[in-house]
Amino acid sequence: MTANSVPFRKMNGLGNEILVVDLRATQRVLTSAEVETIARNPRFKFDQLMALHQPRSGATDGLVRIYNADGSESGACGNGMRCVAWAERLKTGKTSFVFETAAGNLASQAPALAAISVDMGAPRFGWQDIPLAEPFNDTRHIELQIGPIDKPVLHSPSVVNVGNPHAIFWVDNDPNAYDLARLGPMLENHPIFPERANISLARVTSPDALTLRTWERGAGLTKACGSAACAAAVSAARIKLTGRTVTVTLPGGKLLVEWTPGDRIVMTGPAEDEYAGALDLATLTEAAVAQ
Repeated sequence: MTANSVPFRKMNGLGNEILVVDLRATQRVLTSAEVETIARNPRFKFDQLMALHQPRSGATDGLVRIYNADGSESGACGNGMRCVAWAERLKTGKTSFVFETAAGNLASQAPALAAISVDMGAPRFGWQDIPLAEPFNDTRHIELQIGPIDKPVLHSPSVVNVGNPHAIFWVDNDPNAYDLARLGPMLENHPIFPERANISLARVTSPDALTLRTWERGAGLTKACGSAACAAAVSAARIKLTGRTVTVTLPGGKLLVEWTPGDRIVMTGPAEDEYAGALDLATLTEAAVAQ
């Protein structure tokens, strides 16, 4: 690698495209414009970029800044955190990690590539914590619908913050039956969500299972969204549609989500390691690696 290059790993979590960039040897913080530039390169195609920085605390393994493909920062990305944990296992040989994020310190366990667990923290249900633009005493269902008043296409979502704002619309049929590519942007940018929101369609299929499809804030339709799986799981349990441990089926595969008695959300699922290389910070292209 050159003096101006840093290592990266291209990975995915259930098809959620992840780029892990290790900036710990530098003082560099990527700008929104730089992230957008990297995202336009087909070699680096990602839904989220996970930038590793030196830890602020000696008790953690690093600080992770999370970026969407549009350059905006995200508070959480469960699939991305699983990828970060595996990248660190490859680098260090360790299997347990704690990373600092905007959503707090998150613990990860990476015993095997097929079963990486991330503690996603505690859900926040207060309207001001999500946040919403106006007070709602009960965020299990809020007054929001799309379509005709007498026959809305979607209505009454559950809302929660799992590092990011999430709105989950409960549907009785296949989530693929809805044009989420059209509805997602409208709802993501609805005035009720001052920081925008991740929009999910969820169908409960049994007391311990649901199917999910998500339009991600700043990324669009993705094959999987770990924080949305967590948001849907805790929201389903909160309104008594499921128990507190559920298997969430996303277009890219399955995640196991447990809402623990200690009010933590633990998500377990696989990651896939695609390739590694070096990113040239001067050109934001792939650097030549000396053999």
